[in-house]
Order: sequence, then C-alpha cells, then structure tokens
Amino acid sequence: MAYFLLKKEAAPGVDGETWRHYGEELERNLQDLSERLKARRSVRAKPVRRVYIPNADGRQRPLGVPALEDLKIVQRAAVEVLNAHLRNGLLGFSYAVPTGPQPAYKR
Repeated sequence: MAYFLLKKEAAPGVDGETWRHYGEELERNLQDLSERLKARRSVRAKPVRRVYIPNADGRQRPLGVPALEDLKIVQRAAVEVLNAHLRNGLLGFSYAVPTGPQPAYKR
C-alpha cells in the first residue's frame, strides 16, 4: 500500500495533513480517494507549499512540498503499479532503468 511507503515524518503540504493524522481514518480516507479517482471528480492537485532551505553558500533555495494525498499517495501508488507492470513486461532485449541498488561497473 502506497501510504505505508511514504516517509512518516515528511513535512505536510498546503493542506496541513500529516502522515499520522491521515492514518487515523486510513480506510475511510483511502476509500474516499479511490472513489474520487474512479469518478474522475474533485481530484485536482493542491498547490505545492513553497519553503526555502539554506544552501551551503548561505543562499536560500526553494523547495516544493506536495500535499500528502494529492501527490504523495497517488504518485507513489502509480509508481508501484508501473514498476510491477514494467518488471513483468520487459522482453530479453528490452532496456529500462533499473531501480534499487545496482552493482558497480568496473572500467
């Protein structure tokens, strides 16, 4: 389940929703999200919360924090589905970028 693959301590997005709070009514929240996705209604990404983090040189760089449900859960679920599909569907002569730790190549 995509929810459990997320970082528990990740910063909340513009909606203020945290991993723990969303999980308090996880079944209901995921059922609601699923129904909205299937019906293609009211599933629009919320604005990304902009925060600035310091660089080593003292300047600030912008960082976008997506809302938990909108992008973190939905995108993570899509990644899992696509990865499973690609792993099973590649032919012996197909090329793809592997995920996870890879052996180092020696020249």
